[in-house]
Amino acid sequence: MNSNIPPVQDQAHSAPAKSTNVHVATPKFFMPVFLTVIISTLVYIGFQLSADLTHVPALSLYSVILLATALLIALGFEFVNGFHDTANAVATVIYTNALSAPVAVMWAGFCNFLGVMVASGAVAYGIIALLPVELIMNVGSGAGFAMVFAMLIAAILWNLGTWFLGIPASSSHTLIGSILGVGIMNYLLNSGNGASGVDMDQVIKVGKALLFSPLIGFAFAAILFLLVKKVFKKQMELFQPPKGNKPPPPLIRAILIFTCTGVSFAHGSNDGQKGMGLIMLILIGCVPLAYSLNKNLDAKHIQSFEQLSEQTAAVIYPNHQSIPDTKAREVLTKYIQTKVMSPEVVPALASLTDHLGNHVAEYGDLKDIPEKEVSIIRNDMYLSTTAFKRLDKAEQLPAMSESQAKTVKEYRKNLDSFLQYIPTWVKVAVALALGLGTMVGWKRIVVTVGERIGKSHMTYGQGMSAELVAMTTIAAADGLGMPVSTTHVLNSAVAGTMVANKSGLNFQMVRTILSAWIFTLPATICLSGGLFWLFLQFV
Repeated sequence: MNSNIPPVQDQAHSAPAKSTNVHVATPKFFMPVFLTVIISTLVYIGFQLSADLTHVPALSLYSVILLATALLIALGFEFVNGFHDTANAVATVIYTNALSAPVAVMWAGFCNFLGVMVASGAVAYGIIALLPVELIMNVGSGAGFAMVFAMLIAAILWNLGTWFLGIPASSSHTLIGSILGVGIMNYLLNSGNGASGVDMDQVIKVGKALLFSPLIGFAFAAILFLLVKKVFKKQMELFQPPKGNKPPPPLIRAILIFTCTGVSFAHGSNDGQKGMGLIMLILIGCVPLAYSLNKNLDAKHIQSFEQLSEQTAAVIYPNHQSIPDTKAREVLTKYIQTKVMSPEVVPALASLTDHLGNHVAEYGDLKDIPEKEVSIIRNDMYLSTTAFKRLDKAEQLPAMSESQAKTVKEYRKNLDSFLQYIPTWVKVAVALALGLGTMVGWKRIVVTVGERIGKSHMTYGQGMSAELVAMTTIAAADGLGMPVSTTHVLNSAVAGTMVANKSGLNFQMVRTILSAWIFTLPATICLSGGLFWLFLQFV
């Protein structure tokens, strides 16, 4: 559970007082419980995966190896994410002695698990939307698997490197850089064939979240700390470093534990979804018949979809002519790639929408759809929902009455229900990887956050203010479906309280952290782009 303290040291200043709490020994019961949880969860995942594959043709040995390898790498990313990012959540409670280190990391791991289990899935599919449309639609191809492997391996390598040096870098930032690298390389290799790069609108949206969330964390934590200092000005012990392993006063301790719980839960809910989205891409590519469409939807839902498809087609283009699906797909794919509007786009969308309803209604149950048709239907649905989003955002949909707009909104929601689903066992697998990662490799990052951002030891008031701001910021981003970095928010919040308390910042470490943040994007873009090119040579 413990790991060596990283060699990074501040030569310019004497080191702040070290906490003995961070070095508390791991309880003897930890390892047996740890192994029991892993084995039990793996057995559950195995049974669920077997049940899902019961009704599909037997997979070849190659497909089984590919699926197992891809899932292992995806879960490895979440495991590294756990001990890299989630360690930030426990730094404040450990360095203020609110909880002993073993209890803090086990509790944070459990809260991460719960956060993943209740996640909505909005962030998962927001991340997927960053990828080139042609690779998503052909994720089962060699290029699709090269994309997934390149992204995950690049992200894992960068995360492991920064963790080894004890530098709190962002897994979200890392993954987005990996996605950009794949998208850019795909464009460079296939631009002559009309390939798209990445969805820059979505990149800008995510980029804003990653840019502004640490600024918000820094400013709000500083302001909150000053308010706390004013309200509790008579309780000076709140603003002094802990003495030995003395815990904070009961109220402050309760707030610290509550905020640690909230940050861990919010981190699981937000960051865990990135792994979910990538695992769904892997499953769709390896076993499209089992995972391309949400098989839990009943006949009533399918019937409703048929009616809404017909009504929506009539709303967006009344008296539309039937266009061959091949032509409609070509028009919509070109529009999504180039964002150039043409008179053919809306008629093509109306025709494909109408045909989709009829196509799905041919089968009383989604489980009855033949394998060769499943991927076609899923890709048509993905094209339709993406085209609707683009047209809506660009305000290029035709004018509608209130009732018509309601019909279209209901159709789009119905359409997403076929695509945006995550099986329970996938959530359990990601939750386990993230939670166990938290318990295993936490110490390097915790020591950096607790001892090396400021020149002096963290006080109770600083820990409470930083954690409270981080919890609310991450939870708000999760509600908006925006991926933010736990690392960026919490580290910035800690720095904000150090400035507000006039404790001083350890500028050597701050420069190191900022450098890692700045170089994360270019480094992961180059790494994932290079890996994508390399893997394409073999597939």
